[in-house]
Amino acid sequence: MSLTDEWAQTLVSASAAEFWMWAGAGAALSAVAFVFTFRGLARARLIEDLPTSRIRSAAQGYVELEGVGELMKGEPILAPLTGTPCTWYRCRVEERVHTGRRQRWRMVNKYLSDELFLLRDATGICVVDPEGADVIPGEKLVWYGTTASPTRTPLHTGRWSWLLANGDYRYTEERMLPGDPLYALGWFNTVGGASEAFDTSTEVRELLASWKRDAATMKAFDRNGDGEIDMAEWTEARRVATHEVRMRQHKRAVQPGIHTLSKPKGGQHFLLSARSQARLTRRFRWLSAAALVTFIGGGGAVVWAVAVRLGTL
Repeated sequence: MSLTDEWAQTLVSASAAEFWMWAGAGAALSAVAFVFTFRGLARARLIEDLPTSRIRSAAQGYVELEGVGELMKGEPILAPLTGTPCTWYRCRVEERVHTGRRQRWRMVNKYLSDELFLLRDATGICVVDPEGADVIPGEKLVWYGTTASPTRTPLHTGRWSWLLANGDYRYTEERMLPGDPLYALGWFNTVGGASEAFDTSTEVRELLASWKRDAATMKAFDRNGDGEIDMAEWTEARRVATHEVRMRQHKRAVQPGIHTLSKPKGGQHFLLSARSQARLTRRFRWLSAAALVTFIGGGGAVVWAVAVRLGTL
């Protein structure tokens, strides 16, 4: 009896509940693979077609930027497992759990960076908020130990580190380092500077409200000294407040704006990567191809299994 005949016999003899459960799971897997096929292609085309902007001249909205990652001034970002200064990290600690002859890895702790860092290109710098981003880091360490927290830096890391594993805890640390190349797709916005849209009436109203809470300031507008601010005195206060607000706005306008990059509100892909555009394009095309193979193979297997079960083959 051939292997195909054995599989067919197993399908026919399986209970209805068991068969349709596995058939449904196979159909769901094929459907997910179908979606990922087109999503991978769409992301590859997006990277290829979207022009790279310069920070100094980038339009407000969804943009593609390229440069290097840098830390902001102040306290450095430290990867929690190794203490390495980095611009971004993603870490997890897993424990080996034995169940009879089988074993699996149980999550103990996980860490994900959401701290701000900088992207610098030849024309300027941009503050990056990584919250919600699809991050593809340039470095990944995997090593093993005997405690839930690493007691030393990894000696053996990488794909084959499990061959030298010593302990029931596995540590994984992914990170982007200062100076690493940084490719980004996200929502670009400039705060302050000449691009700021001023709301003079709101600022005047807020300034007047703060003056009303300060008795000494209001006394300066009480020209007749009667302890009350009449209509003429209030009009003068508004004139002075408007002048003060416009002076403040002028000072802000001549200051350089702060450029930011964050997650788009319209659902576009928010991507931060230490890999080049060419490598990213290849990555998404390979993922799309793998998803297509899964869709065709999984879908074909489900159709064949149902046909065998129903006796049409």
